[in-house]
This record gives sequence, structure tokens and C-alpha cells, in this order.
Amino acid sequence: MAVYTALEKDLLAELIDDYGLGRVTASHGIPTGSVNSNYLLETPRGKHLLRIDEVKGELEVKRELDLLLFLRREGFPCPQPLADRKGRVYRDVGGKCISLYRWIDGKVLGVERLTAVRLEQVGRVLAELHTVAKQYKKGIENRFSYERVAEIYATVRDRLPAYFKRIVRTLDDEIDYLRHYLETKLPRGIIHGDLFPDNVVFKGDKVVAVLDFEAAARGRYVFDLATAVNALCFVREQYDLKRFEAFMAGYESLRPLSLAEWDAFPNELRLSALRFTVTRLHDFFLHPVDEGRRVEKDFREFYERLRILRREREGGMDGLLMAMATGYDYRKYQRVKSLERKGSK
Repeated sequence: MAVYTALEKDLLAELIDDYGLGRVTASHGIPTGSVNSNYLLETPRGKHLLRIDEVKGELEVKRELDLLLFLRREGFPCPQPLADRKGRVYRDVGGKCISLYRWIDGKVLGVERLTAVRLEQVGRVLAELHTVAKQYKKGIENRFSYERVAEIYATVRDRLPAYFKRIVRTLDDEIDYLRHYLETKLPRGIIHGDLFPDNVVFKGDKVVAVLDFEAAARGRYVFDLATAVNALCFVREQYDLKRFEAFMAGYESLRPLSLAEWDAFPNELRLSALRFTVTRLHDFFLHPVDEGRRVEKDFREFYERLRILRREREGGMDGLLMAMATGYDYRKYQRVKSLERKGSK
């Protein structure tokens, strides 16, 4: 259960008063997520989500909240940070930042329930984020760039058990490979960085909210796509071409990829799989918590994806690679680029 910090009654009463919510009729921890502590608060003024940041410092929290406020003003479906009577959208309590959000009604669906229509919707919403956030000029450091992932791996590598020898060899080789083959001169902007099924809220087939901007940063758009494909288009131990086509059709309806992005896509898939393999290894071995509270994120899920992407085992990559090799539409891409140039004048 992802509740690492208990919510004291006195603090809760103070928060409810400061936000003018009257009283709490019910509250409980939310058993999802793996980084922050989250509580559902029920009040006469509706449901609210209270978040306690367990990892980010105050400056990083301010940047995330500033981005969310910007996206809400632009009409993007994301959490809405609320201000208290003094205009504060967060407060520091014991070195941890606490923020409050309106509860978003809808359903989070498992990956198996993401139909082609829903995947197309998710792709379109991700393209909307990349398009809308072009106007956001403030910088947000990418905590999971290749350099940072390699650094995290270096901290955990020598602490892995001896029976991880084969895994270490694979990860060593992948770190070396990506160092030489990642393309850095690709379209960049604000990315979500963690578009998993549990971060998308649906009403019917419509996406009503994208959650958890914990990993949002300035980065390569195609890396964001790769992360979403690894999370949404992988079922029954393999990549699903139909899911990939539906997701990319939704995305490219707003923002077609350049030829350079299509070319870089396979390596970005590998970087994303490496990122989640490494960070999950790090969290398990170097960030121990009481087992009753741990949200288990198995590194092997993404390690096995990485093996498929490295062509070490079967898993549906042939279809994806062919789709990527033939996906570029010069005329469609140029039309979008022309519209973007006109819009920036």
C-alpha cells in the first residue's frame, strides 16, 4: 500500500480548515502508486485527493504544480491543484510537501481493457500534451535521462546478488549500446514520462484525466511515446501490433512523427525499458520499506521487454519494427509543421 507517511488528525483538521472544506466525513489511504502517499478525503464539498510528496524537494514540487496549473488553464485534462485561503497550493510539513486536488471521477482500466478506441484516445491526449505544453517555457530537469539512468545503475550494480550475473551482463551491454546509439537532436518539450494504464482515467471510451506528473520533465517526445508503448501495447508477454497502430493513429492525428523520430523509436523503446528495469531494481534493493507498505514493482516486467527489444527472445517485435520503418508520411508531417509555424507567428 502506497502510504508511507501517516496523516495526523491535528494536521488533517488544520488543512480542512485552511481549505474551507468544513469537515472530513471519511478518509483513507489509496493503495496504488509507489512514490508518494495519497489519501482520499470525503467532505460536504465533495471528494478530494491529498498528496504527500515523499521524494521531491520543495523546488521540484513547485515546478510540478506550476506545470499542472498551466495545463489546466490550457484546458488539458490533468489534476487541479487547489489553493488554500492564503493562496498556497502546497505547504511544507516536516520536510515533505503536501498538496490538495479535486477528485476526478472515472475509472482506471487494466491494460487488457484498453480497446483500440481507448488506445487511440490515449495517443491523441498524449499528442495534445506535447502540443499544448510547447507554450510552457519554464525548464523542468529530466530525472530519468540516459545519463541519470546510467548513474542510478552504477549505484545499484555492485549490490545485486551474485545470481543476477546474467542480468548484469545484459544491463552492462545495454548501457554501453545506448551510449553510442541514442539520438539527441530530436523534437523536445514537456513530456509526461510515466504514461501507464493506472495514470489514465476514463469515462466510457473517453479520457477524462491524465494523472501523476511526478516524472514530467523536458525531454524527447519520442521517449514519451516509447514509454507509453512499452506500458500500453504489451500484453500476454508480447508487443501487440494492433494496439500499437491504434495508439499511434491517435497520436499522429495531432502530431505526426518526423523521419528522425521514427528511426530513433526502437532505441527509445530500449531506453525506456532500461529506465524502468534500473529504477525498479534500485527501489527494491536500495530503498527498502516495510513489506506491508511496499507497492511491488517487479523489475523483470521491463527486463523481459528489454530482452525482446534486444532480439534475445520472441515477443512481437517484427511487426513493430516494420510499422516503424514504414510509418513516416512526409506530406502529413509537413502539413502539421506548416500549421505550427503559422500558429507561432
